[in-house]
Amino acid sequence: QVQLVESGGGLVQPGGSLRLSCTASGFSLDYYAIGWFRQAPGKEREGVSCINNSDNNTYYTDSVKGRFTISRDKAKSTVYLQMDSLQSDDTAVYYCAADQFGAYCRTARVMGGMNTASDKYAYWGQGTQVTVSS
Repeated sequence: QVQLVESGGGLVQPGGSLRLSCTASGFSLDYYAIGWFRQAPGKEREGVSCINNSDNNTYYTDSVKGRFTISRDKAKSTVYLQMDSLQSDDTAVYYCAADQFGAYCRTARVMGGMNTASDKYAYWGQGTQVTVSS
């Protein structure tokens, strides 16, 4: 069964940290760029970060730069999103998605952000809730 599974979400106090994992089954992440997205209640989906498969180049949206770090472990077919200095505005459901050709991650900086359309990505995970609250 081909799927992406996110894990690592939870409740954390402001200033705290979480590490999200995005693990692939049924296919290899080696051939896909991976993006992390989030959606808060009443808000549009937002592209948070992505990592290319060819050169491991990364992109971060401005609001998370310096606080979030994306990385890839090929041996575990997993992409991580380390989130530090979490703020209440980071509260959302976080999703990962596989970009088969890496085009949307490569062009994110030039385009002013990641493409968030569902049909642009080959696979999506089910999401994991991150809540930042005291």
